Amino acid sequence: MSDAVAPLGIVDAVGPAGEKKAEVPAWQLVLRAVLATYLLGAATTLAVMVQVETGIPVLGSLLFPIGLVLVVLLGLELVTGAFGVVPVAVLERRVSVAACLRVFLWLIVGHLVGGLAAAWMISAVLTGMGTISDEPTAQALVDLAVDKTLRYAEAGPATGLTWATLSAVLCNWLVVLGVVMGFSSTSLAGKVLAIWMPILAFFALGYEHAVVNFFVIPAGMMLGAPIGVGDWWLWNQVPVLVGNFIGGITLAALGLYFSHRSRPRRPEEDVEAEDRDPQTA
Repeated sequence: MSDAVAPLGIVDAVGPAGEKKAEVPAWQLVLRAVLATYLLGAATTLAVMVQVETGIPVLGSLLFPIGLVLVVLLGLELVTGAFGVVPVAVLERRVSVAACLRVFLWLIVGHLVGGLAAAWMISAVLTGMGTISDEPTAQALVDLAVDKTLRYAEAGPATGLTWATLSAVLCNWLVVLGVVMGFSSTSLAGKVLAIWMPILAFFALGYEHAVVNFFVIPAGMMLGAPIGVGDWWLWNQVPVLVGNFIGGITLAALGLYFSHRSRPRRPEEDVEAEDRDPQTA
């Protein structure tokens, strides 16, 4: 018997998942976000290391999805995923707008804390607590941090900020799709493969992901990148968060939702759905 879930069944799983996120206590949202940021930081470092050592960028892209797979399977949290999931719960009148914004706020706090902690720990290990000055992966992280900030600054405010925001919009369409694809199978292998595909695409295309950047840019700064806190937030973190939100709520949440439903689903329909086969829902 196939373990695949039909597209309507995938879409119908999103609202209840968003409702569950809104019920999580603030301290647990922060903790889940901290742990998730470390996993993405480790996956990013692994991908960069493989790219540097082999000279084949696509190999790093093949490995990076390990991070998001672990996040989804362990029930941890990414604000980028929440951007596309919790708004569906609002649409279906499962949670309030205030509860939705609360989830976003605490996850961003967790990513900031987790990103700084992961950046310090991973940078310290890469450089042997500052005793290694020519570590190639460390230099690649410096270059990546510069690329994610100063290239937008050099393009000028109008072009640079639009560029970063649009890259983030496209990124989160793929990232939320990766999270949602976790509902596409009832087997572990099926979930892993389904999540892997869009995440590989976003990393290979070099799109901007806010949670990855909460790690990469501070890590680059700690390793000697010639950028400041203002460069980080003005030219990347703020426009990328905005773009990730736009991409998550439009293309991922509303776009995918209404491609299969003509009206919002209501919580009372959950009971009816439980009586249906998930493969035909």
